[in-house]
Amino acid sequence: MAGSHKQANTVLSCADPILAARLEAIKQLACGLSERVAVMDRGFNVIYANESAWSEDLPRGSGHPAKCYEAFAHRSDPCGTCPATKLYESPEVQSVACSSGGNGTVCGMHQAFPLVSSNGEVETVLVLFKAPPKPTKPTSRERPDAKSESTLGELIGSSAPMRDVLDMIRLVADSSATVLIQGESGTGKELAAKTIHQTSYRRDKPFIVVDCGSLPETLLESELFGHVKGAFTGAHITKRGLFEEADGGTIFLDEIADTTPVFQSKLLRVLQEGEIKRVGGNQPIKIDARVISATNKDLTELVKAKAFRQDLYYRLAVLPLSLPPLRDRREDIPLLVQHFVAASCKRHRQPIRQVSPDVIQALTQASWPGNVRELQHYLERAVVTTTGPDLSCKDIVAMGSEPAEHDLRTVSRGATRQVERVRILQALQQTGGNRAKAAKLLKISRASLYNKIRDYQID
Repeated sequence: MAGSHKQANTVLSCADPILAARLEAIKQLACGLSERVAVMDRGFNVIYANESAWSEDLPRGSGHPAKCYEAFAHRSDPCGTCPATKLYESPEVQSVACSSGGNGTVCGMHQAFPLVSSNGEVETVLVLFKAPPKPTKPTSRERPDAKSESTLGELIGSSAPMRDVLDMIRLVADSSATVLIQGESGTGKELAAKTIHQTSYRRDKPFIVVDCGSLPETLLESELFGHVKGAFTGAHITKRGLFEEADGGTIFLDEIADTTPVFQSKLLRVLQEGEIKRVGGNQPIKIDARVISATNKDLTELVKAKAFRQDLYYRLAVLPLSLPPLRDRREDIPLLVQHFVAASCKRHRQPIRQVSPDVIQALTQASWPGNVRELQHYLERAVVTTTGPDLSCKDIVAMGSEPAEHDLRTVSRGATRQVERVRILQALQQTGGNRAKAAKLLKISRASLYNKIRDYQID
């Protein structure tokens, strides 16, 4: 190759600190991959490429960094118009793909992503190359590893967006770089963070969760960094902070967008220096905790509005991960339904309930604005409030509908009926099925109870 890995690392050492952090994370992730990964600058110089990317017949020791067209396209001159240049010209473009039409791609680039520096400019690009064709083998229609590909820890999904998420988690798990998880409420951000921790070498160390939005600034600082005795009123003893408790493990900062500028400044210093100072103390304490943060807000917009520190954003988002909403991964709903129903039955000590195809279809077509969390709660409520071996459409008659389509009276009536049904079931269970005793317990007449049992179709 033109230039050595040592030369490439020299280029890195002179780079913008945010780019250096991003590139170091890429190096950690890509060094053991068989797939070809590279990073190039505006001049088509190869800043970094893993071993799989380098061509064996590229001249070595030329005294300058290799050009991408030399290393990957075996050319002595540029390829012409490279699609990756769009990332420099249009910062809003998130990725580009090299077309395989015509005479095909020269370098084999599959996709390119921008790497933004601390001043918000695209200075380098990350390039993923197409995998070489694999020898064909006779396979069944269902791949034997399909089940393992659809789950990782407690994350479930076989749709294209979720496969991308699971692949990215596998890729970033053993890195020490910070991860920023973004996604709507209910998409499973904490579960993703936990999965990253459990699939990393830190799995045997603590996983600490901090809800940044639920604590005032002073208390949040004390919780995370600890305090010394007498630092403030009520500080009767010296207390270790959660960063110290997470030493060797992972600390998950949820709702990071809800923190104040003052706290953001202190957190930035922790990330930069790898050490903390307890509230009221002056002694720095080295910490080794991987930081994963999450938010359901668009941090880039908050940065533009000066509501979130730009330098902290780039420190947190060295490895960004975006979780898709449930409406974008509907084909995962049958898998999720089976999982949540089985889990709810086990939790509430009920026999496993079967889910009919019409129920699966109804749930798949629903909008689920609350995402996976809403689906999970709906199914748990269905398991608890119904009886019988199967979950049918009548059991979830209002579950997939849009609340906005009903007026307040209709919604209230539906909620009342559901509560009544649950209470009647509880009374019948308490009285061993004796309807007379159940009516007395509910303080209604036996005739009213019989009518409600018939109306609510209670067996």
